[in-house]
Amino acid sequence: MIDLLVVGGGPAGLATAIHAVRRGFDVMVAEPRPSPVDKACGEGLMPSAVHALHALGMSVPGRPLRGIRYLDAADGQYAEARFPAATGLGIRRTVLHQALSARAAELGVPVIAQRIRQVTQSDGHVTADGITARYLVAADGLHSPTRRALGLTARPTANRPGTPRYGLRRHYTVEPWTDLVEVHWAADCEAYVTPLGPQQVGVAILTSRQLPYDDQLANFPLLADRLPTEDRGPVRGAGPLRQRTRCRVAGRVLFVGDAAGYVDALTGEGLALALTAADALVRCLHEGRPQAYEHAWRRLSRNYRLLTRSLLWVRNQPHLAPRLTPAAARFPGLFHRAVSLLA
Repeated sequence: MIDLLVVGGGPAGLATAIHAVRRGFDVMVAEPRPSPVDKACGEGLMPSAVHALHALGMSVPGRPLRGIRYLDAADGQYAEARFPAATGLGIRRTVLHQALSARAAELGVPVIAQRIRQVTQSDGHVTADGITARYLVAADGLHSPTRRALGLTARPTANRPGTPRYGLRRHYTVEPWTDLVEVHWAADCEAYVTPLGPQQVGVAILTSRQLPYDDQLANFPLLADRLPTEDRGPVRGAGPLRQRTRCRVAGRVLFVGDAAGYVDALTGEGLALALTAADALVRCLHEGRPQAYEHAWRRLSRNYRLLTRSLLWVRNQPHLAPRLTPAAARFPGLFHRAVSLLA
Protein backbone atom coordinates (compact mmCIF):
# COMPACT_ATOMS: atom_id res chain seq x y z
CA MET A 1 0.00 0.00 0.00
CA ILE A 2 1.26 3.48 -0.90
CA ASP A 3 0.35 6.69 0.93
CA LEU A 4 -1.06 8.64 -1.99
CA LEU A 5 -2.26 7.85 -5.50
CA VAL A 6 -2.69 10.92 -7.70
CA VAL A 7 -5.04 10.37 -10.63
CA GLY A 8 -4.07 12.81 -13.37
CA GLY A 9 -0.61 14.05 -14.26
CA GLY A 10 -1.40 17.64 -15.28
CA PRO A 11 -0.13 20.69 -13.35
CA ALA A 12 -2.53 20.16 -10.42
CA GLY A 13 -1.69 16.48 -10.07
CA LEU A 14 2.06 16.92 -10.43
CA ALA A 15 2.08 19.83 -7.96
CA THR A 16 0.21 17.64 -5.46
CA ALA A 17 2.70 14.80 -5.96
CA ILE A 18 5.70 17.12 -5.56
CA HIS A 19 4.37 18.62 -2.33
CA ALA A 20 3.52 15.17 -1.03
CA VAL A 21 6.89 13.56 -1.69
CA ARG A 22 8.65 16.56 -0.13
CA ARG A 23 6.60 15.92 3.03
CA GLY A 24 7.65 12.27 3.12
CA PHE A 25 4.67 10.60 1.44
CA ASP A 26 5.05 7.52 -0.75
CA VAL A 27 3.39 8.83 -3.94
CA MET A 28 2.41 7.50 -7.36
CA VAL A 29 0.86 9.39 -10.29
CA ALA A 30 -1.41 7.65 -12.82
CA GLU A 31 -1.52 9.46 -16.18
CA PRO A 32 -2.18 7.60 -19.46
CA ARG A 33 -1.05 10.43 -21.75
CA PRO A 34 2.62 11.08 -22.51
CA SER A 35 4.10 14.35 -21.25
CA PRO A 36 3.77 17.16 -22.12
CA VAL A 37 0.00 17.41 -22.46
CA ASP A 38 -1.36 20.47 -24.26
CA LYS A 39 -4.84 21.88 -23.70
CA ALA A 40 -6.86 25.03 -24.31
CA CYS A 41 -5.53 27.44 -21.71
CA GLY A 42 -4.96 31.18 -21.40
CA GLU A 43 -1.32 30.41 -20.42
CA GLY A 44 -0.99 33.45 -18.19
CA LEU A 45 0.15 32.80 -14.61
CA MET A 46 -0.91 35.29 -11.95
CA PRO A 47 1.85 36.36 -9.50
CA SER A 48 0.38 34.00 -6.90
CA ALA A 49 0.89 31.09 -9.32
CA VAL A 50 4.53 32.09 -9.88
CA HIS A 51 4.99 32.19 -6.11
CA ALA A 52 3.39 28.73 -5.85
CA LEU A 53 5.89 27.36 -8.39
CA HIS A 54 8.76 28.76 -6.35
CA ALA A 55 7.32 26.92 -3.33
CA LEU A 56 7.71 23.71 -5.35
CA GLY A 57 11.42 24.46 -5.75
CA MET A 58 10.97 25.52 -9.38
CA SER A 59 11.87 28.43 -11.59
CA VAL A 60 10.33 28.29 -15.06
CA PRO A 61 11.04 30.33 -18.21
CA GLY A 62 8.44 32.65 -19.65
CA ARG A 63 7.44 36.19 -20.51
CA PRO A 64 7.03 38.55 -17.52
CA LEU A 65 3.48 39.92 -17.17
CA ARG A 66 3.10 43.29 -15.43
CA GLY A 67 -0.67 43.54 -15.15
CA ILE A 68 -4.03 43.40 -16.93
CA ARG A 69 -5.64 45.64 -19.55
CA TYR A 70 -9.36 45.61 -20.44
CA LEU A 71 -10.27 46.86 -23.92
CA ASP A 72 -13.57 47.51 -25.61
CA ALA A 73 -13.57 45.53 -28.86
CA ALA A 74 -15.58 48.18 -30.69
CA ASP A 75 -13.76 51.45 -30.01
CA GLY A 76 -10.51 50.44 -28.30
CA GLN A 77 -11.27 52.28 -25.05
CA TYR A 78 -9.21 50.67 -22.31
CA ALA A 79 -8.40 50.47 -18.62
CA GLU A 80 -5.26 48.90 -17.19
CA ALA A 81 -3.77 48.09 -13.82
CA ARG A 82 -0.33 46.83 -12.89
CA PHE A 83 0.21 44.06 -10.40
CA PRO A 84 1.10 45.75 -7.09
CA ALA A 85 4.37 43.89 -6.37
CA ALA A 86 5.48 40.71 -8.14
CA THR A 87 5.03 39.93 -11.83
CA GLY A 88 3.04 37.20 -13.50
CA LEU A 89 4.33 34.95 -16.27
CA GLY A 90 3.22 34.07 -19.77
CA ILE A 91 4.27 30.47 -20.41
CA ARG A 92 3.25 27.78 -22.89
CA ARG A 93 1.19 25.08 -21.26
CA THR A 94 3.54 22.42 -22.61
CA VAL A 95 6.61 24.19 -21.18
CA LEU A 96 4.97 24.41 -17.76
CA HIS A 97 4.00 20.74 -17.91
CA GLN A 98 7.52 19.71 -18.92
CA ALA A 99 9.00 21.68 -16.03
CA LEU A 100 6.62 20.10 -13.51
CA SER A 101 7.27 16.62 -14.93
CA ALA A 102 11.02 17.18 -14.65
CA ARG A 103 10.70 18.35 -11.04
CA ALA A 104 8.59 15.31 -10.13
CA ALA A 105 11.11 12.99 -11.80
CA GLU A 106 13.96 14.72 -9.96
CA LEU A 107 12.22 13.87 -6.66
CA GLY A 108 11.65 10.26 -7.71
CA VAL A 109 7.86 10.41 -8.21
CA PRO A 110 6.80 7.41 -10.33
CA VAL A 111 4.33 8.18 -13.13
CA ILE A 112 2.56 5.13 -14.55
CA ALA A 113 0.79 5.15 -17.93
CA GLN A 114 -2.53 3.91 -16.61
CA ARG A 115 -6.09 5.15 -16.89
CA ILE A 116 -8.01 4.77 -13.63
CA ARG A 117 -11.55 3.55 -14.30
CA GLN A 118 -12.81 2.14 -11.01
CA VAL A 119 -12.40 3.51 -7.49
CA THR A 120 -13.56 1.81 -4.29
CA GLN A 121 -12.77 2.78 -0.73
CA SER A 122 -13.03 1.46 2.82
CA ASP A 123 -12.32 2.96 6.23
CA GLY A 124 -8.57 2.47 5.83
CA HIS A 125 -7.69 2.68 2.14
CA VAL A 126 -8.70 3.33 -1.47
CA THR A 127 -8.36 0.82 -4.30
CA ALA A 128 -8.16 2.03 -7.89
CA ASP A 129 -7.75 -0.55 -10.65
CA GLY A 130 -5.52 -2.76 -8.51
CA ILE A 131 -3.55 0.07 -6.83
CA THR A 132 -4.10 0.44 -3.09
CA ALA A 133 -3.38 3.70 -1.29
CA ARG A 134 -4.24 5.40 1.97
CA TYR A 135 -5.65 8.35 0.01
CA LEU A 136 -6.48 9.14 -3.61
CA VAL A 137 -6.28 12.63 -5.09
CA ALA A 138 -8.35 13.15 -8.21
CA ALA A 139 -6.70 15.72 -10.48
CA ASP A 140 -8.30 14.38 -13.63
CA GLY A 141 -9.57 17.58 -15.14
CA LEU A 142 -12.65 19.61 -15.92
CA HIS A 143 -14.83 16.58 -16.67
CA SER A 144 -13.31 14.42 -13.94
CA PRO A 145 -14.22 10.74 -14.43
CA THR A 146 -13.53 10.17 -10.72
CA ARG A 147 -15.93 12.92 -9.69
CA ARG A 148 -18.56 11.51 -12.03
CA ALA A 149 -18.04 7.92 -10.87
CA LEU A 150 -18.54 8.95 -7.23
CA GLY A 151 -21.71 10.87 -8.11
CA LEU A 152 -20.30 14.22 -6.99
CA THR A 153 -20.97 16.28 -10.12
CA ALA A 154 -23.82 18.65 -9.20
CA ARG A 155 -26.41 19.43 -11.85
CA PRO A 156 -27.43 23.08 -12.47
CA THR A 157 -30.41 24.09 -10.37
CA ALA A 158 -33.56 25.59 -11.89
CA ASN A 159 -32.82 29.04 -10.47
CA ARG A 160 -29.11 28.92 -11.46
CA PRO A 161 -28.96 27.12 -14.78
CA GLY A 162 -26.11 29.18 -16.22
CA THR A 163 -25.26 29.58 -19.90
CA PRO A 164 -22.61 27.07 -21.01
CA ARG A 165 -19.32 28.74 -21.94
CA TYR A 166 -16.45 27.38 -23.99
CA GLY A 167 -12.80 28.23 -24.52
CA LEU A 168 -10.81 28.26 -27.79
CA ARG A 169 -7.08 28.98 -28.06
CA ARG A 170 -4.63 29.60 -30.88
CA HIS A 171 -0.99 30.74 -30.99
CA TYR A 172 0.33 33.39 -33.37
CA THR A 173 3.89 34.07 -34.47
CA VAL A 174 4.08 37.80 -33.85
CA GLU A 175 6.05 40.09 -31.54
CA PRO A 176 4.05 40.89 -28.38
CA TRP A 177 2.99 44.54 -28.30
CA THR A 178 2.56 44.76 -24.51
CA ASP A 179 3.73 43.23 -21.24
CA LEU A 180 0.13 43.04 -19.99
CA VAL A 181 -2.55 40.39 -20.39
CA GLU A 182 -5.14 42.01 -22.64
CA VAL A 183 -8.81 41.17 -22.22
CA HIS A 184 -10.87 42.34 -25.20
CA TRP A 185 -14.62 42.59 -24.52
CA ALA A 186 -17.16 42.09 -27.30
CA ALA A 187 -20.94 41.69 -27.22
CA ASP A 188 -21.04 38.11 -25.91
CA CYS A 189 -17.43 36.91 -25.76
CA GLU A 190 -13.95 37.86 -24.59
CA ALA A 191 -10.51 37.43 -26.13
CA TYR A 192 -7.45 37.01 -23.91
CA VAL A 193 -4.08 37.94 -25.38
CA THR A 194 -1.06 36.59 -23.48
CA PRO A 195 2.57 37.36 -24.46
CA LEU A 196 4.47 34.05 -24.45
CA GLY A 197 7.83 34.72 -26.08
CA PRO A 198 9.81 37.10 -28.29
CA GLN A 199 7.71 36.12 -31.32
CA GLN A 200 4.64 34.44 -29.86
CA VAL A 201 1.31 35.39 -28.35
CA GLY A 202 -1.60 33.20 -27.35
CA VAL A 203 -5.17 34.32 -28.02
CA ALA A 204 -7.87 32.51 -26.06
CA ILE A 205 -11.53 33.25 -26.73
CA LEU A 206 -14.23 32.59 -24.14
CA THR A 207 -17.72 32.41 -25.56
CA SER A 208 -21.20 30.97 -25.15
CA ARG A 209 -21.55 30.42 -28.91
CA GLN A 210 -20.29 27.22 -30.52
CA LEU A 211 -18.79 28.70 -33.67
CA PRO A 212 -15.41 28.25 -35.41
CA TYR A 213 -12.47 30.22 -34.03
CA ASP A 214 -12.18 32.62 -36.96
CA ASP A 215 -15.88 33.46 -36.70
CA GLN A 216 -15.35 34.25 -33.02
CA LEU A 217 -12.26 36.36 -33.75
CA ALA A 218 -14.30 38.50 -36.17
CA ASN A 219 -15.94 40.03 -33.07
CA PHE A 220 -12.60 41.71 -32.31
CA PRO A 221 -11.61 43.64 -35.47
CA LEU A 222 -8.98 45.80 -33.72
CA LEU A 223 -7.29 42.69 -32.35
CA ALA A 224 -7.62 40.73 -35.60
CA ASP A 225 -5.75 43.50 -37.44
CA ARG A 226 -2.71 42.88 -35.22
CA LEU A 227 -2.59 39.13 -35.86
CA PRO A 228 -0.99 37.40 -38.86
CA THR A 229 -3.20 35.28 -41.07
CA GLU A 230 -0.49 32.75 -41.94
CA ASP A 231 1.86 32.15 -38.99
CA ARG A 232 -0.60 30.65 -36.57
CA GLY A 233 -1.07 27.36 -34.78
CA PRO A 234 -3.95 24.91 -34.49
CA VAL A 235 -7.07 25.66 -32.47
CA ARG A 236 -7.70 23.84 -29.20
CA GLY A 237 -11.00 23.93 -27.36
CA ALA A 238 -12.44 23.14 -23.93
CA GLY A 239 -15.82 23.23 -22.24
CA PRO A 240 -18.43 23.58 -21.03
CA LEU A 241 -16.33 25.47 -18.49
CA ARG A 242 -18.67 25.63 -15.51
CA GLN A 243 -18.45 22.46 -13.43
CA ARG A 244 -20.14 22.22 -10.06
CA THR A 245 -19.22 19.56 -7.53
CA ARG A 246 -20.88 18.66 -4.25
CA CYS A 247 -17.66 18.58 -2.22
CA ARG A 248 -13.88 18.41 -2.43
CA VAL A 249 -13.49 15.56 0.09
CA ALA A 250 -15.36 12.25 -0.20
CA GLY A 251 -14.02 9.83 2.38
CA ARG A 252 -10.42 9.12 1.36
CA VAL A 253 -10.80 10.73 -2.07
CA LEU A 254 -9.89 14.41 -2.45
CA PHE A 255 -10.19 16.67 -5.50
CA VAL A 256 -7.81 19.34 -6.77
CA GLY A 257 -7.50 21.54 -9.87
CA ASP A 258 -10.39 21.70 -12.33
CA ALA A 259 -11.72 18.41 -10.92
CA ALA A 260 -12.53 20.25 -7.67
CA GLY A 261 -15.08 22.45 -9.46
CA TYR A 262 -14.77 25.34 -11.89
CA VAL A 263 -16.66 28.58 -12.43
CA ASP A 264 -15.09 30.11 -15.54
CA ALA A 265 -11.72 31.12 -17.02
CA LEU A 266 -12.77 34.77 -17.08
CA THR A 267 -10.37 35.92 -14.34
CA GLY A 268 -7.48 33.66 -15.37
CA GLU A 269 -6.98 32.19 -11.90
CA GLY A 270 -7.37 28.48 -12.66
CA LEU A 271 -3.69 27.52 -12.46
CA ALA A 272 -3.03 29.73 -9.45
CA LEU A 273 -5.87 28.09 -7.54
CA ALA A 274 -4.77 24.59 -8.62
CA LEU A 275 -1.19 25.12 -7.44
CA THR A 276 -2.07 26.73 -4.10
CA ALA A 277 -4.82 24.19 -3.41
CA ALA A 278 -2.37 21.34 -4.04
CA ASP A 279 -0.17 22.69 -1.25
CA ALA A 280 -3.16 23.06 1.11
CA LEU A 281 -4.39 19.54 0.34
CA VAL A 282 -1.06 17.91 1.15
CA ARG A 283 -0.71 20.00 4.29
CA CYS A 284 -4.11 18.76 5.52
CA LEU A 285 -3.12 15.14 4.83
CA HIS A 286 0.23 15.61 6.55
CA GLU A 287 -1.55 16.95 9.64
CA GLY A 288 -3.96 14.01 9.62
CA ARG A 289 -6.93 16.29 8.92
CA PRO A 290 -8.13 15.44 5.38
CA GLN A 291 -11.62 16.84 6.07
CA ALA A 292 -10.07 20.27 6.71
CA TYR A 293 -9.20 20.53 3.02
CA GLU A 294 -12.80 21.42 2.13
CA HIS A 295 -12.62 24.57 4.25
CA ALA A 296 -9.10 25.34 2.99
CA TRP A 297 -10.22 25.07 -0.63
CA ARG A 298 -13.20 27.34 -0.03
CA ARG A 299 -10.97 29.92 1.63
CA LEU A 300 -8.36 29.82 -1.14
CA SER A 301 -10.97 30.01 -3.90
CA ARG A 302 -13.16 32.70 -2.29
CA ASN A 303 -11.79 35.65 -4.30
CA TYR A 304 -11.78 33.62 -7.52
CA ARG A 305 -15.40 32.55 -7.06
CA LEU A 306 -16.60 36.00 -6.01
CA LEU A 307 -14.87 37.93 -8.79
CA THR A 308 -15.64 35.41 -11.49
CA ARG A 309 -19.31 35.07 -10.62
CA SER A 310 -19.65 38.86 -10.40
CA LEU A 311 -18.09 39.37 -13.82
CA LEU A 312 -20.22 36.60 -15.31
CA TRP A 313 -23.33 38.24 -13.88
CA VAL A 314 -22.35 41.53 -15.54
CA ARG A 315 -21.54 39.67 -18.76
CA ASN A 316 -25.09 38.24 -18.79
CA GLN A 317 -26.77 41.66 -18.38
CA PRO A 318 -27.15 43.15 -21.90
CA HIS A 319 -27.44 46.69 -20.56
CA LEU A 320 -24.39 46.39 -18.25
CA ALA A 321 -21.88 44.33 -20.21
CA PRO A 322 -20.98 47.11 -22.72
CA ARG A 323 -20.28 49.46 -19.80
CA LEU A 324 -17.73 47.26 -18.06
CA THR A 325 -14.58 48.62 -19.71
CA PRO A 326 -15.77 52.28 -19.54
CA ALA A 327 -16.53 51.76 -15.85
CA ALA A 328 -13.06 50.31 -15.25
CA ALA A 329 -11.53 53.34 -16.99
CA ARG A 330 -13.68 55.76 -15.00
CA PHE A 331 -12.94 54.15 -11.64
CA PRO A 332 -9.28 53.09 -11.90
CA GLY A 333 -8.94 52.60 -8.15
CA LEU A 334 -11.68 49.98 -8.11
CA PHE A 335 -10.20 48.23 -11.15
CA HIS A 336 -6.75 48.24 -9.56
CA ARG A 337 -8.22 46.73 -6.40
CA ALA A 338 -9.78 43.89 -8.39
CA VAL A 339 -6.48 43.20 -10.16
CA SER A 340 -4.67 43.25 -6.81
CA LEU A 341 -7.05 40.56 -5.54
CA LEU A 342 -6.21 38.43 -8.58
CA ALA A 343 -2.48 38.94 -8.00
